[in-house]
Amino acid sequence: MRLDLDCRGLRCPAPIIALAKALPGVAVGDEIAVAATDVAARADTQAWCRMRGQEYLGEETAEDGTPVYRVRRLS
Repeated sequence: MRLDLDCRGLRCPAPIIALAKALPGVAVGDEIAVAATDVAARADTQAWCRMRGQEYLGEETAEDGTPVYRVRRLS
C-alpha cells in the first residue's frame, strides 16, 4: 500500500512534519510518497530516513512536475 501526502506549497519543515505524523498510520513495509515543492524537502527526507531508521526509496516526478519523495516504513 502507498500513502500519498500532498505537501505542495508547504515550506520547511512542514513536509517532514507531515511525513513524521503519517508514519504511524501505515503498516511496516508500506510506502509514503511526499509530493513537495520546497527544495529543502529532498535533503530533509533523506536525512529524516537516516535518523529514523526508515528506507528512502528515491524520487519520482508527479504529472505536474512536482518532486515526489518515496519512503518505506521499516519499523
